[in-house]
Amino acid sequence: MQNVVTYLMIFFTALIMQGQTDSEVNTAAQPTKYQQGMRKAFQLWQENKSWEAANVFERIAVAEPDNWLPPYYVAQINVINSFTEKDGTKLKAQLDKAQDFINDATAISKENPDLLVLQAQLYTAWIVYDGQQYGMTYSAKASELYSKALALAPDNPRIILAKAEWDMGGAKYFGQSVEPYCKDIQRAIDLFATFKPAGEFYPTYGEERAKQIQAESCN
Repeated sequence: MQNVVTYLMIFFTALIMQGQTDSEVNTAAQPTKYQQGMRKAFQLWQENKSWEAANVFERIAVAEPDNWLPPYYVAQINVINSFTEKDGTKLKAQLDKAQDFINDATAISKENPDLLVLQAQLYTAWIVYDGQQYGMTYSAKASELYSKALALAPDNPRIILAKAEWDMGGAKYFGQSVEPYCKDIQRAIDLFATFKPAGEFYPTYGEERAKQIQAESCN
């Protein structure tokens, strides 16, 4: 499935690009314990020690019960790794854990477009694992989540990119043109030029992926 390949690419791009957040911090100030922990987790992640990073994020989530970012990253790591997991028991354990942490993060930050996108990506992981069983139900749910996320954050380039790539994957799967979505990719690229994350450690990935999609599918 073409949309499966597409989603694997965006997930691993997210994994690589996530380290941008901790490279943009102000090192002049004395870091808090929270900052130290988050930087350590991102460093481990960049070193391809994703499960160690997830463990650090989990500990931070316990210490920071009102912060949605640590559980978000625990969930994201579990979702990313599920895309290459072939063992059904392990996959279920990872995605169940991811769902628990998405639920925790959502309880802290309701109507959060980043969490909606991550939930959609979790559904996609189930589709990748068994499209026959989960495809019809979860595809519809994922589409609904992307639309809701975009309605909440219409000028967020990562949300625009995520929905456009989902739509392009579906178009390719059904043998349709992706051209209608190229304008959305261009809009995301334009917005990335001036986009600033809401705070330290907020997600920042996407710009290079948008340019890659444009080069491969829109020119």
